[in-house]
Amino acid sequence: MAWLAAGDYQVALEPDGKVACRNAAGRRLKTVPSKLKDDPAVVGLRQLAEWLAAHERQCLATAERWMVRSLPVPAAVIAAVWADETWRAVLRDLVVTGADGSVAGFLRDADPQRGLGVVDLDGDTVRLTDAEIRIPHPVLLEDLDELREFAAELGVVQQLQQLHREVWHRPADLEPAATQVDTYAGGRYKELRELVGRCARLGHRVRGGYAIVPLVDGGRTLEARVWVGDYYEYDECETGGLGWAGAEGRPVPLTEVGPVAWSEGMRMAAALYAGRTLEEEASA
Repeated sequence: MAWLAAGDYQVALEPDGKVACRNAAGRRLKTVPSKLKDDPAVVGLRQLAEWLAAHERQCLATAERWMVRSLPVPAAVIAAVWADETWRAVLRDLVVTGADGSVAGFLRDADPQRGLGVVDLDGDTVRLTDAEIRIPHPVLLEDLDELREFAAELGVVQQLQQLHREVWHRPADLEPAATQVDTYAGGRYKELRELVGRCARLGHRVRGGYAIVPLVDGGRTLEARVWVGDYYEYDECETGGLGWAGAEGRPVPLTEVGPVAWSEGMRMAAALYAGRTLEEEASA
């Protein structure tokens, strides 16, 4: 943490993004004096903190998109961004596979010449030299429980929720013509703005009255949709059924929804339903 001069004080940016301040005697102050709020050093550090926070969100969103959309990632890209501390923190300890989908292990290193260093399920460090890798969605990992146990033994903490992401598996006894799941329908909210606000906090866009999640599963572009209500409605509302639509906007039969699209759609529906107004609260 480097200290910069700010008038009669010194300021620095702490790891948590806050600006620290100390006086000429070197004593740390609890807060930055108000007279320093417009000091160039303080303004610059706060702008840097905002940029770093936005960069971290962007890194997480990009890595999650690679996972949720089952996108192949060039190993050269991983090696190129590894020097970035923020990128490295997001990617480290993610379970990665080779181009053929076989599980390689937990990502620990990336080198342009030697390839990606991973810790496999035997606890050995090996090099993955495939030109492309994948960050698999947990619903695709057949040995998910074993990976979770091994991660606990290694003390793995993933910034990107992968191993401990909730997963839902598509039932085998679906009606061939069915296009909607009502498992999480009927979650009542006092006002539409509360439901739309929850969508925003969860990172889901709302379009045409639907909360949506754009997905790519098995090379097919899909969109999971949950009805949340019309913007002209301001009174009590409730979550609707969950369905999936193809690139042309037509409903997709449930039997044709892939495992990742199914799991992510159900994850969104469950999260929106979980925020509903409980009967006890409404009665009070």
